[in-house]
Amino acid sequence: MSVPGPYQAAPGPSSAPTAPPSYEETVAVNGYYPTPPAPVPGPTTGLVAGPDGKGMSPPSYYTQPVPNTNAIAVQTVYVQQPVTFFDRPVQMCCPSCSKVIVTQLSYNAGALTWLSCGSLCLLGCVAGCCFIPFCVDALQDVDHYCPNCKALLGTYKRL
Repeated sequence: MSVPGPYQAAPGPSSAPTAPPSYEETVAVNGYYPTPPAPVPGPTTGLVAGPDGKGMSPPSYYTQPVPNTNAIAVQTVYVQQPVTFFDRPVQMCCPSCSKVIVTQLSYNAGALTWLSCGSLCLLGCVAGCCFIPFCVDALQDVDHYCPNCKALLGTYKRL
């Protein structure tokens, strides 16, 4: 073991531990970007001193950009997918109040309700049993309302 390996410390005075490099030395802060010169005290009239000490106008690339007077306003429009209503509450964005809501349901007599009532009458249920379809929600049409603004959002018709 006369030749030290890459991971062995070489004997001698050079193997004494030294302090690690500072953060600025490691990262090389301001190594690539020179610091801008400090402002020179003097009048701030917008004139640049020439080689003879007299003022001259700044080059054209120092001028401020002119704001565009024909600016176009951009408006984002969200297109909502058509909502299909069923006999269950639907979560949607209300087009009236623009809030995300779950619809409230209201049941109304529709064509299926009246056809069921008429067919029960024809079968002999005249004594009041023919009105049972008006009490069964599964035979009635369903209106969907917004719980916030009470707007009618849609109707599910059974027939």
